Amino acid sequence: MKLFPKTITGSLHAQNKGACDWGWQGLFAYGSQNFVSVVDPVTVQVIQVLHKHKANVIKIKWAKEDYHHDVNSPYCLRLASADASGNIIAWDVSQGHARAEFSDGNKPVQDMDWLGQQDASRDLLVALHPPYSLILWNADTGTRLWKKTYTETLISFSFDRFNSRNVVFLGQDCIVFIDDFMINKTPSSNGKKYYIFSPSSHAGGNSANHNTSANNLERKASSKNLAQRMSRILVGESKPSKPVQTEEETVAVSECLQLSFHPSCRHHIILLYPREMLILDLEINQTVGMVSLDKTSSPFVQVLPCWQRDVLMCLHESGSISVRIRRKSNNLCTPASEGTGAFDDTPPTVSMDVAYDLRSQTDPLRVTRHNRVYGFTVSPVSERTIGLVMSDSRVIFWEMKTVDVKSSQQSINSPLFTPGATLPSAVQNVTSGKNEFPVITGIPYPKMVLTDMIGPSQLPVMGGLRSDVKGHSVQLKFIMTGLLQGVHTYITCIRMCPPLTNKNWTIYEPRLALGTFSGAIQTVNVASGQVDREFSIHSSMVRGIEWCGLKTFLSYAYPNPGPSGLVKNEFSHVDILSGKVTHIRLHREEESPLESMQISHLKQFFVLGFKDKPLELWDLKSLTIIRELPKTFPRPTAIVWSPSHSLKTMKKKLLDSGSDDLDKSGHGSRCSEIDTSTTSSGMSEHAGGKEKKTQSKMSVREHFVMTDKDGTVFHFIVEGNLISDVTKIPPDSGLSTVTCLAWKGDFLVFGDVDGTQCLWDLKAKISRTTPSSRGWIKKIRFAPGRENFKFFTLHNDGLVVWDINQDGKSEIVHFIKSPKDIAKIVDAEWAGSDRPCVVTTSGCVHVFDLALKIANSSIEQWDLQDPLMSPYLLPPKASQLLKCILQHQPWTDELSFELDGMREDDQEIQRAVNTQLNLIDSELLDYLRNCQFGTAQRCLLTARIFGDESELHFWTVALHYLRSTKVQSSSKSPSRVPSNSDTSNLFVPQTPDYKETNDLVLLDNPEEIEKKKLLTQLFRDQPLERCYDAVVDNQSFKKYQLDRVSLHDSKRSTYDHTQKCAENYMLLGQTDRAVQLLLETEADNENYYIDSLRACLVASIRSSGASQSTIKLVATNLIANGKLSEGVQLLCLIDKGLDACRYLQTYGSWDKAVWLAKSSLNFAECSEVIKRWADHLCSTQVNHKSKALLVLLSLGQFVKVVEMLYGMRSFDRAACFIEACLQFGVLEKTSETASLIEAVFLEYARFLTNIGLRKAAEYYCNLAGDKGEQFLKEVEILFT
Repeated sequence: MKLFPKTITGSLHAQNKGACDWGWQGLFAYGSQNFVSVVDPVTVQVIQVLHKHKANVIKIKWAKEDYHHDVNSPYCLRLASADASGNIIAWDVSQGHARAEFSDGNKPVQDMDWLGQQDASRDLLVALHPPYSLILWNADTGTRLWKKTYTETLISFSFDRFNSRNVVFLGQDCIVFIDDFMINKTPSSNGKKYYIFSPSSHAGGNSANHNTSANNLERKASSKNLAQRMSRILVGESKPSKPVQTEEETVAVSECLQLSFHPSCRHHIILLYPREMLILDLEINQTVGMVSLDKTSSPFVQVLPCWQRDVLMCLHESGSISVRIRRKSNNLCTPASEGTGAFDDTPPTVSMDVAYDLRSQTDPLRVTRHNRVYGFTVSPVSERTIGLVMSDSRVIFWEMKTVDVKSSQQSINSPLFTPGATLPSAVQNVTSGKNEFPVITGIPYPKMVLTDMIGPSQLPVMGGLRSDVKGHSVQLKFIMTGLLQGVHTYITCIRMCPPLTNKNWTIYEPRLALGTFSGAIQTVNVASGQVDREFSIHSSMVRGIEWCGLKTFLSYAYPNPGPSGLVKNEFSHVDILSGKVTHIRLHREEESPLESMQISHLKQFFVLGFKDKPLELWDLKSLTIIRELPKTFPRPTAIVWSPSHSLKTMKKKLLDSGSDDLDKSGHGSRCSEIDTSTTSSGMSEHAGGKEKKTQSKMSVREHFVMTDKDGTVFHFIVEGNLISDVTKIPPDSGLSTVTCLAWKGDFLVFGDVDGTQCLWDLKAKISRTTPSSRGWIKKIRFAPGRENFKFFTLHNDGLVVWDINQDGKSEIVHFIKSPKDIAKIVDAEWAGSDRPCVVTTSGCVHVFDLALKIANSSIEQWDLQDPLMSPYLLPPKASQLLKCILQHQPWTDELSFELDGMREDDQEIQRAVNTQLNLIDSELLDYLRNCQFGTAQRCLLTARIFGDESELHFWTVALHYLRSTKVQSSSKSPSRVPSNSDTSNLFVPQTPDYKETNDLVLLDNPEEIEKKKLLTQLFRDQPLERCYDAVVDNQSFKKYQLDRVSLHDSKRSTYDHTQKCAENYMLLGQTDRAVQLLLETEADNENYYIDSLRACLVASIRSSGASQSTIKLVATNLIANGKLSEGVQLLCLIDKGLDACRYLQTYGSWDKAVWLAKSSLNFAECSEVIKRWADHLCSTQVNHKSKALLVLLSLGQFVKVVEMLYGMRSFDRAACFIEACLQFGVLEKTSETASLIEAVFLEYARFLTNIGLRKAAEYYCNLAGDKGEQFLKEVEILFT
């Protein structure tokens, strides 16, 4: 067993608060003092500790995985951490070393994040340094790309995942927005500043505020009083004048705990205060929702908004976690359609506010002054597992589960539905044939992520009502799935178990016992780096531990002595397997403190040395006292047992006395290594009567030496229950009071209070004194191993490793200074023959190499008890093989999750891949064998297993649009909001043009008709979540935008805001409401006349031919003269939405053009606009092809998607996508597509050859036409 250097961390520092992150890679990392600990949440074990920071770690971020992975861009564990001195390190976690190290002087880091949402580079890291510098770093090389200095003091920042140019900063007394963040140049503007005024906590969120301040009077207080208060959440560039602030409304931003963009709703940001959470809409700069806590609830500490669903995970001060889910506001229908004019000024009966319902909450934790929650993070892949880090080093994992609810159970909240992935009962009876699609089996769909547990935030609309919900009603609950304990806060002493020998190597575990200030004792497995067991034994500080065997130890403890100098000594014997604790020396009065305990080499006896009381000799097997030395005897300052003993002589005597069966029974071999016995008390395990007698008669003689305060050496011999004082050696002239002794072989080492080390060579009878000039020697310990005469001396200012050379002289080999090189050392031990191990005041255990330089190693070298399932730890070739096997195997008839047939050179890789496959959940593998939607669904599940962000988004969108393309025909929904009669059949697939309309009549079999109907139902999918924004289908997109405009309408409080709402209504075709808003303009407003005319214009236009040309001409002139939005409004009024979108795109308003196209155009016109946007995304100046792929998928442009993937050299994804399209029947191999499909398959065959999959490569060569046949010959040569 080879031990590798490592660090085992303990409690956290106050600066570590907030330094934790859960990566797409599936691992959890947190800062502990100046280390970064990496935990695997599945097996709940520490798998790596990174050590290079000199100051405390204050920020940690895992790298993003939103790029295409292949052999050249492999899956790798990259992490960035920043410390209090401003040093940022980019790590290669699996190897445990730094890839790059950089800093901006010695300024600390306020906030840090990897830059996503772009395809230019995956190594870009953004860091915020106080007071207001934002720096873009290349984390691979450590070079600074640009630095921008702002004018306000900034605390943190958040990126908008919908638009990479938008960043929001939390300042000391304001919020700063910038919209010009770019990689290639420093942002030019200083951003827009906003000051916040929060709705006061005493005026509840929904009750109107009747305090009419001077300001309210100025604004002619209206029925919209509440809306007016809410509007003051974000007020302009300058600080508002005094009268604007009523005392109860002003809330300084300094109270704001957190600010972040909502990853699931565009334009929304979340502001967190201790007792409320505000949802702000940046389009109207106003609060659109508020979550308030009641007085009894524990205050908020942090919120984690999810991207898969509109869900907020909140951490409270008490350590409990609550889940809040967006309330569905579909019960408010969209504005009335044209011609009804049914609007009055009374506010809608149902609140349109963004509201979140509390759905589940964990029990509070025991939070004290010394034990608080320091870290809170959620898995980005599943968004249902949560990690908490406590300040005392505990890591807790919670998992969210769903519980089915019976219809009779009434809940206050609206019901929560699952997404309906389980097959309807009608379908479960239908068994699919071998090549039928979709595949129907009874295997349940695996619930891996949040989207599998609860349905979308917005339900599709049919006939103005909710569509039939496919899922069933559920409730959420949390289950604790893991608890990990680190090293205790204050360690007082450590002791390593007996060393590895030839006899005990089969059962050996390298355990280190740690005594703590509180009286508990922990054992740590030094090979795996995990805290193994913990025993609460003593009521006061543990002073010493000695092992009696591999599984038992003795320990003693006493509190700090009072004025009398007497204490109550506690003394215990512990069996770590059974946990049995035996207390020894009970019923003693207060006495002198116990200062040392030494166990003999054969584990027969132990001696106890007291500060001011005679020495005691005990029998270890029976745990009884043999004798106490006379009171006149000098008090020992150091004691050590001799490693030499008369075991051989005793064996000889036993053999002579006729115990010939001794060796056969294994007793003889056992005696020679009693210290390795696995029993609790040495030899007592052997119950043979004869042996017992001989053992009681014959005990082995052992001897020990001790020194007194004058330095005199006393030599004692112990045999049976006799102890005799044999010799007395006068003190060595060069030594002061001896503090410690160590004896190995023929060498006896003394250490004294002045730091002098004296070596006695007993064979040569020479004594050599070496002054170390380092002060008091606290401990001397020889390293284990035959002929290994290395030893260390522990001093107040560090550790020195010595070696005894062939001449018998000791020399310094290595040393470490504390607290200069490492925190102050409390105690030291040898973990192995060349592994010094120290514990420091920071509560960390360091296992060093012999040079005392390295205390970390690669993950491979951590001897973990539970194997890890992580593709990121595999070599590049192996991770690609694993992905390939899980995604699809068309080259075999039956899916097999076992890799075989690899070349001899690749046998190691084959073993690694098979090990990983065996670690995947068996239920998930069963489902992968019979995926309902074939390759596309298998690829999506594989992306989740791998935590591959790029693949995950691609296959989520691809599967959705493959399913809806199968359901829907080419004709899409009409331009305006459809009336009820139009929408009722919206999801029923219309008959494609190329099929006869009487198709179904030809099937006389009613069962076949029914089966076809059921299968069509299966392909139906719920709409994509809002986080996909412009990739969502047009109907859901329009529904959401209408809801938002209604919400903005209900929040109107200023003239500009009303104008914005009117404009949006015009663009969305809601002309009646637009007219009404225009007519609301007050008579004293300078735009009163213009707005009245605009209202007349909007009301009178009914697309009459004569006026169209005039309006179009005016609109064109307006746009040409810089009035883009006014021109676009006019074009929309005369149904020229497509022209309006083209103008917006020409003038660079791409997002607005997409919004308008998806909300108001028919499918053909909308596709034209969106296609142009996709081309723009592919252009060199934008370079966001990964987003363009999703956009093309949403248009059903599957051939174009394959072309793009081929151009991006993502051959594996292109091949899988073609397979999926063929399975869904949405792509056929025709003369036009054949060359593209063959080219993809040929390149994929090359890829498969590179990773060593011969069978698969041959299969794709056969599909790749003539070039494939040529390459097939090469493959055969390569693999022979």
